[in-house]
Amino acid sequence: MIHSLNYPAVLRRVLHPVFVLLIAMGSATFTCNQQVEPAPFRQALPGYTFAFPRDLNSHDDFKIEWWYYTGNLEDANGRPFGYQLTFFRVALDGAGKIKNPSRWRIDQVYFAHLAVSDIESERFYFFERINRRGLNTAGAEPDRLRVWNEDWQLTGQDGAHILEARESGTGLSLTLAPAKNPVVHGKSGVSVKGREPGNASHYFSYTRMDTRGTLSIDGREYKVSGSSWMDHEFSSNQLGKEQVGWDWFALTLDNQVEIMLYRIRLKNGDAEPFSSGTLVRADGSHRHLPLRDFSIMPTGQWTSRNTQITHPAGWRIALPQDGVRLEIRPDMADQELYGLRSISGSYWEGSVSVTGRFKNQPVHGKGYVELVGYGKALDTGLPD
Repeated sequence: MIHSLNYPAVLRRVLHPVFVLLIAMGSATFTCNQQVEPAPFRQALPGYTFAFPRDLNSHDDFKIEWWYYTGNLEDANGRPFGYQLTFFRVALDGAGKIKNPSRWRIDQVYFAHLAVSDIESERFYFFERINRRGLNTAGAEPDRLRVWNEDWQLTGQDGAHILEARESGTGLSLTLAPAKNPVVHGKSGVSVKGREPGNASHYFSYTRMDTRGTLSIDGREYKVSGSSWMDHEFSSNQLGKEQVGWDWFALTLDNQVEIMLYRIRLKNGDAEPFSSGTLVRADGSHRHLPLRDFSIMPTGQWTSRNTQITHPAGWRIALPQDGVRLEIRPDMADQELYGLRSISGSYWEGSVSVTGRFKNQPVHGKGYVELVGYGKALDTGLPD
């Protein structure tokens, strides 16, 4: 999963006007009344060595980070659901470099997105949270797996990931147990997104996590089980100026294979040459997929009545070298998050079903697809 945040817009939307005024006056900023050159954030560069469980935790020396979970679940009667829960951390320039003991200091901003797809009823629910680290209302810890935004939280317990998030009678309480070891995407410890220095991230996934717990929808609880996918990504400047959006796929097949693909779209309509993916085999071994090794062909489209944005809806995916041909279809059309205060724009993030063939054998599966930048070109600018 890739995310690029419009930082000035974030600050305008996140901060109460009184805090904006304090920042302007210099009394609640990192610089106070003196000129201070912000120390640079760490860049995602080749040679990074991952270590687990350490890299599940927060990496505050990088500018942006997220913990991203999606899942395809069913209740005891086979009623299908999908969910997304994502926690974002964004460091502001100068974060942690200037000593400021105030509990009201603003050096990190935290967002969280929660979405639940009730596929049988074709109803989609989504919510967001926005907070700063001050006053302990949100945070992420560097020495253990704990991320929270008010009462939404992610914690680690005996190797499992515990998710808790509810809003207005809708949400989830889930325990996720990894069925495979984490997979590092890209090469030499980096997932490259573009040609400029720093257009990269450190990116890994738990591609298959056995999941059990409870989903709540409008106050009604469902005992559910199924499979989840977890992405953790941290970087300081991923995307380039010519990139307008992306299509991202996380697919879990019934032959115990998983596939991650992302295709970054350019202003001229081409795919970014650094778009790539990962094929994870049944035994947990994996192969990096450069753009030349796969194709993604839209097979339909859907127009949102809320935003009037037209998105692809259905895809044909091929990995010729691996004998993979798949048809992907959304489990319901309307899985669009819109009107968000925490990011600039809307995006489609939804549960999908998979059919096709893998090395001449029929396969089925489930997964999630994310579509970003179809309504307007993505604002990829980061503050200097």
